[in-house]
Amino acid sequence: MQKILFFFLIAYGGCGATEHNTSQLPFTSSLPASPVYHTIGAIPVPEGFVRVKSGTGSFGYWLRNIKLKKDNTVYLYNGKTKPNQSAQYAVADIPVGKKDLQQCADAVMRLRAEYLFDQKRFSEIVFSDNSGKKYSWKGGADPFSFPQYLERVFGMCGTASLEKQLKPLSVKNIKPGDVFIKGGFPGHAMMVADVAKNKNGKTVYMLIQSYMPAQDIHIVKNPAIPGSPWFEVNEGTEVVTPEWTFLSSQLREW
Repeated sequence: MQKILFFFLIAYGGCGATEHNTSQLPFTSSLPASPVYHTIGAIPVPEGFVRVKSGTGSFGYWLRNIKLKKDNTVYLYNGKTKPNQSAQYAVADIPVGKKDLQQCADAVMRLRAEYLFDQKRFSEIVFSDNSGKKYSWKGGADPFSFPQYLERVFGMCGTASLEKQLKPLSVKNIKPGDVFIKGGFPGHAMMVADVAKNKNGKTVYMLIQSYMPAQDIHIVKNPAIPGSPWFEVNEGTEVVTPEWTFLSSQLREW
């Protein structure tokens, strides 16, 4: 992995995920609790599925290498445990901060911004507020002022503005890094953390989120398949997650 922000070193320490995880379990079966997995890319795919190829330097590759905590508890920004502890399959080892800022769209923007920072694609780190005003990162490779930039983005941008910024995408073309989003007050946003396919053309994916109030970023479970973090692509249907329901037409890409 490329140079990363000093304050996120614990979260992303190294590149431990393999490009194709051969561990497989039946799609309808419960998977083991997440602490046995060290990265998103180490979570087994359903039986008969293979992760889509994501080359080194791609957003998908970067997402797969996000480290997971051994403690599967989701904590709020104030150190308290989240009341609902049934939604998460795994918890990302990413600091939530001490302010009520890293909510749903904020987590999505943070992951995208950190990836671009890591790749030194600084000019692409741009987010817009609801009126269209742009907030661009101007600090180059300086990691010290980057958190302040992100806090400003979190305060000025949200689901409504991010939905406008992203481009509609057919769910049949889903890929890591895409975003299910419903702009509004309230609204919600969740990022596609990983994607796998089988030889019959079926596609499954994992979703990662934060929520309200600000809390640890986490992979969610599929409520329809006990113990599994994988969702199956079905065009024209709802995407039912533990704390929000999207339409499949609400998928967006960067």
